[in-house]
Parts: sequence; C-alpha cells; structure tokens
Amino acid sequence: MRYQYSASIVYNNFPWPNPTEKQKEDIEKAAQKVLDARELFPDCSLADLYDPLTMPPKHIKAHNEVNKAVKAAYGGQGFATEAERVADLFRRYQELVEKD
Repeated sequence: MRYQYSASIVYNNFPWPNPTEKQKEDIEKAAQKVLDARELFPDCSLADLYDPLTMPPKHIKAHNEVNKAVKAAYGGQGFATEAERVADLFRRYQELVEKD
C-alpha cells in the first residue's frame, strides 16, 4: 500500500459512520469554525496553531465543537480510554473490509 494524497492534501484513515443530514450539517459548520479560527491568526503556522502549549483558545473551542459533532455521528458513545476508541475504529474498519 502507498500513501495517497488528494489535491487538497487531505488524508483520512478512519472508517466514517453514516451520519444523518443534520449531523453532516453540524460537522460542516463546526469544521468551518476551525477554518475561521485559523484565519484569525494569519501570521501563525499550523505548527504554532497546534502547539498544545500555545494553541489559541478560539482555535481550541472550534476543535472541541468538531469533536462533539463527530462524536455524535459515531453514536455519541463515550470511550473510557483511547484503547476503547481505537478498538471501535478497528471494529468499524473490519466491518467495511468484510462487506467487500
């Protein structure tokens, strides 16, 4: 397997759920807020914007909204650990593979 990049340099390796139209709209709006928050800091590189020690509060808030919207699309269940989250993603991936 090789890495593949799109024209917009997006790489997504997670199995995507089947969100409702409302969930799609919520994710799109939240994602736009992230882009809008980035534009508030035109002199910052992505490395600056994503440095956990200096990430601007508006940028953090926008990302939290995306996380909330995506979590709802995955069924809203919380995970006690990162291992549980990864296990859920692998389960979803396995379901996709078995469909083919």
